[in-house]
Amino acid sequence: MNRILKEHPDIPITNARKIVDARNYIIHGYDSLSVDILWSIVINHLPKLKQEVEEMER
Repeated sequence: MNRILKEHPDIPITNARKIVDARNYIIHGYDSLSVDILWSIVINHLPKLKQEVEEMER
C-alpha cells in the first residue's frame, strides 16, 4: 500500500494511510499490540478493503 500511495496518492481505498500504519505497528511487534485490536481489524476492516480492491479490478 505504501508503494501504491507513492505513485497513486488518490487511490480509492478508504484509510489507505492507516493501512500502512497498522502494518508497521503489527510488523514491528510493539508491546502494546492487542489481540482484540488485531481481530477487530480482521473482522471490521478487511471485508471493506477486499470489496474496494475488487471494485478497482472491474
